[in-house]
Amino acid sequence: MSEVPCGEVDGGRFSLRMDGCEIKVTRAESSLPSLASFPTAKRHWNVEEIVERRMFLETLAAASLGVLAEGAFGDVARVQNNSEASARFAGQGPFETSQVEVSGNTIFVRRYGKGPAILLVHGFPRTSLMWRFLAPKLSENHTVICVDLRAYGRSGIPESTDNHFPYSKRAMAKELVEVMDKLGFPTFALIGHDRGGRVSYRLALDHPKNVERLAVFDVIPILEAWSRSDARFAQTYWPWILLSQKASLPESYLLGAPKAVFDNPFGHGSFSGEVLEEYVSTYRDPARVHGICEEYRAAATIDVEHDRADKEASKRIECPMLHLWAEDGPLDTFYAKDDGPLGIWRQWAPQAQGQPMKGGHFFPEENPDETAVLVKEFLSA
Repeated sequence: MSEVPCGEVDGGRFSLRMDGCEIKVTRAESSLPSLASFPTAKRHWNVEEIVERRMFLETLAAASLGVLAEGAFGDVARVQNNSEASARFAGQGPFETSQVEVSGNTIFVRRYGKGPAILLVHGFPRTSLMWRFLAPKLSENHTVICVDLRAYGRSGIPESTDNHFPYSKRAMAKELVEVMDKLGFPTFALIGHDRGGRVSYRLALDHPKNVERLAVFDVIPILEAWSRSDARFAQTYWPWILLSQKASLPESYLLGAPKAVFDNPFGHGSFSGEVLEEYVSTYRDPARVHGICEEYRAAATIDVEHDRADKEASKRIECPMLHLWAEDGPLDTFYAKDDGPLGIWRQWAPQAQGQPMKGGHFFPEENPDETAVLVKEFLSA
């Protein structure tokens, strides 16, 4: 093993040791910035990002000394640091993060495990962080890919159009197929919650050859929801009504009180302040808020047209399908005359099966153990 003298970056001094392909950067003196010293003017840093940033600065210090070899050494250091940093967040198992470039956008990805692929797609008002408990449980024998939908979290924010198509479920689904293909998974199991559930069933309809199995959590198809809407629906599913209004009324509400999104049954959760801050940060960004509202506008217009065309053509989801929904929640109580949400889904997916779940709307986050058991049974059937 060899060691090079200290160098400096961001006011900190470091030394580098290299042993074969292992690269270690150590602090020569305790001069790394404290957590409180990281800038917050542009965005709010959570624990995960801060740890990743500190590790990145250490690697950057070594690079600035000219002692990092090109190629494999840099790759090893980057992957190793990324995995170690991820493992420290919220006590979860190791995962890697990356930005995947797709047509006209970039998608932020968290990747767990190794094996056949499962794609997890979050909903409003969460990000890929909502899968932090469920993903490790599924990664024991699978590669689990958790994405931030466009405009959410750390993914890109494409420009919209007058007909809202860039934020339609069709456009978002196509984007995720491209993400998975770039990651080396042309086929995969697919799980979506809330808005992510709607992107997921659209993906299964538009790209059936890519989806091995489909699970959707606490949603019914967009067309079916709107066609059954009434005063009770409007009072319960407030984001559908408020966020689909013309710009910039809903944007102003969200930006004016971003934490209010999390003070109701469609936002509240039993998570830490750090996790809440990660979620809320999306709603402090005007561009992200506009993108999210555009998705709701698409759901009130062009998504309905896409669903209606498929229903009139008798297009069906042919792969095995699992639907789980919140026990005593709206889906469990609103649609009794339709034989519940499963009765509605079986009009679209003949193989649909499922049951209600304890934990409220966000049961994948609030009740991950039972959710994991049922998902594993479904995947192995």
